[in-house]
Amino acid sequence: MSEITPGERGGRTRRARRMVYYLAGALILFFGLLVSIALHELGHFSFAKLFKVRTTQFMVGFGPTMWSRHKGETEYGIKWIPLGGYIRMIGMLPPRKGDAPGQVRRISTGPWQGLIESARGAALEEVGPGDGDRVFYAKKWWQKLLIMFGGPAMNLLLSVMFFAILLMGIGVNQPQPVIKEVAECMVPASAKVAACPAGATPTPARQVGLQAGDRIVAFDGKKIDDYPQLQKLIREDGGKTVPMTVRRDGADVRLNVPITRNQMYDLKEEDKVVNVGFLGITPSSGIERQGPGAVATTMGDLTARTAGALVRMPQKMVGVWNAAFGGHERDPNGPIGVVGVSRIGGEVAASDDFTGTQKVSFFVMLLGSLNLAVGLFNLIPLLPLDGGHIAGALLEAVKKAFARIFRRPDPGYVDVAKALPVTYVMAVILIVMGGLLIYADLFNPIRVTG
Repeated sequence: MSEITPGERGGRTRRARRMVYYLAGALILFFGLLVSIALHELGHFSFAKLFKVRTTQFMVGFGPTMWSRHKGETEYGIKWIPLGGYIRMIGMLPPRKGDAPGQVRRISTGPWQGLIESARGAALEEVGPGDGDRVFYAKKWWQKLLIMFGGPAMNLLLSVMFFAILLMGIGVNQPQPVIKEVAECMVPASAKVAACPAGATPTPARQVGLQAGDRIVAFDGKKIDDYPQLQKLIREDGGKTVPMTVRRDGADVRLNVPITRNQMYDLKEEDKVVNVGFLGITPSSGIERQGPGAVATTMGDLTARTAGALVRMPQKMVGVWNAAFGGHERDPNGPIGVVGVSRIGGEVAASDDFTGTQKVSFFVMLLGSLNLAVGLFNLIPLLPLDGGHIAGALLEAVKKAFARIFRRPDPGYVDVAKALPVTYVMAVILIVMGGLLIYADLFNPIRVTG
């Protein structure tokens, strides 16, 4: 029988360790998502309890029940399909205008009307004799709005919390006003060359003898605190000879640098080439903690980009379909499901390309981004999403305001049951999207490591 060599034993140990890390990373993100879902439902549940709406179920997941327990009038549980969650409030669908509470008129003038009345009847069967003031539809419009906004608001708060931990607690990799490399020659940004062409002009940094490791502490009479400030000043001073102070080996060195102009990519529009001041240095980078302002700026930018991605969701789903069934490359910025998120978590945890701090930062960033996406997605004003009920509450507020202004009778609640055809269509679309994402995540997943 052949013996196992030390190299083979070490290889098996490394593979086993990578597998453990992979499973740990996948489970961290999986349970992170489950907790986020549970907190989303807690946002709804808290306001429902505050306004005394009878809530019979608080469930994380869909499908058959894995575990549940009754406490008071509510059943709390976990279901087998971890693709969302829900709370069940009585009276989510109101009776027809003019019907007494609990009365259901079986009037059908078509298949959709029959479906609406059937769903209305099923919803009202849960309403007991003493529940007249505990049904959802009878609450004031602003109470219904707060109940339905509570879920997305919880996700948005979680997103802010995660990014605050990332930016203010852990810190992020930022360019420093310390030189990492000095470019040899002047080359326009649009030029596709790997080396300096013959006769190329040396960069200003090379001309004055700047070196790797130099920290730029003053530029044009201004104290330099960070690299973005330095970069802005360099770009503004094209064509000038500027005094500059660098700290080298503990001593300050003062130089006069002829800042030339060069074709560079714009800092805001990455595809746009502009003629700006140029020094010819590459900055070093380091972890820096940010302040509350950076959190606010980051959240504003991410919210705008996430909202734009949601608008382009149908186009993105076509790309997912092509990747799943056409062999196309998966868009790394496209939609991703629970399976894909868990796989990414496993890959990052098992990778040797990231430090421990980078892995923790990645998990925190991903959970923050996912909560932001979930919160904004649920605000889309279509049933069965929370935004559909929010839109109904706002419409009720508008109708009541007009009634008061024109001294008309109170129009009462908005009958959201009339939107059930759209709800069923949306439900089918969401199920198909979820299934497609799971399939794509299994057979053509997004990868963050090679």
